[in-house]
Amino acid sequence: MSDMQAGSSVASPAVSAGSAWLMAIRPRTLPVSIGPVLVGTAVAFVEGGVRLGPALAAGLGALLLQIGSNFANDVYDFEKGADTADRIGPPRATQLGLLSPAEVKRAMMLVFALATLVGVYLTLVAGPAIIVIGVVSIAAAIAYTGGPWPLGYHGLGEVAVFIFFGLVAVLGTTFVQLGSVPVLAWWAALPVGFLASTILVVNNLRDIETDERAGKRTLAVRLGRSGTRWGWILLVLGAYAVPVVLWLSLEVGIWALLPWLTAPLAFSLWRVVSRKEDGPALNEALAGTAKLGVLFSLFFALGISIPFGFCA
Repeated sequence: MSDMQAGSSVASPAVSAGSAWLMAIRPRTLPVSIGPVLVGTAVAFVEGGVRLGPALAAGLGALLLQIGSNFANDVYDFEKGADTADRIGPPRATQLGLLSPAEVKRAMMLVFALATLVGVYLTLVAGPAIIVIGVVSIAAAIAYTGGPWPLGYHGLGEVAVFIFFGLVAVLGTTFVQLGSVPVLAWWAALPVGFLASTILVVNNLRDIETDERAGKRTLAVRLGRSGTRWGWILLVLGAYAVPVVLWLSLEVGIWALLPWLTAPLAFSLWRVVSRKEDGPALNEALAGTAKLGVLFSLFFALGISIPFGFCA
């Protein structure tokens, strides 16, 4: 038995198996996967094509992909040495020895298998394009921290999150309901992807030292603290700019500005991110940024939908 396997088998008696699995699932991250589905469904509603079955399936598929990705990150970061006793962020089940790498990998494959079953239904509904989306999404979830060239270790994590939690999630949700992707869906996907990326920005800002020691060349490691903080604010400003553009140029209506109700939360988070404090102090901003993304998506979905609901 290797040192890694031996270390992972020594579980703390103070933590139950159920708690260990919850730690690996990371429930606090899961609402982030629902935001894109809300926005994509709102676009479908505007275009007159909401379908409850595909919408719910898209939500379930997104949730399963998020859980599978969390399992992959838990085990592969541990195996690559990025998660050590020096870890500052929330605890990881594999690194603490609460679950073995083999257990987490089996759970990851089971979750991805369930996501594939959801994909089969969506393929029957929307056609073979869903097969491509599903295969690429699962591959990206694993390749983020796993495989011979993990995306997150080469500064491409934020790009991957923007693509899959923004563009793919919103456009895919719209497509399975409409059978097409209108221009509004592309615009609506942008702020969702921007804010999903800011979560990773904060995470990587917090972990700069430990990631650098582990050879994990995240975008934060490459840009440094100042550059990473500027990246966070630019992504947030970009997210808030999109509703204004929609209101001014696409005649979506002033309700499109509803996400601006979350601006005070964004400002309070910037005050935390912009401080020279590092490490554990950024855990607060990480949770808050995830909350911001969910609330923004909810208000954005409502803002897109409300005028058309009044006209129905």
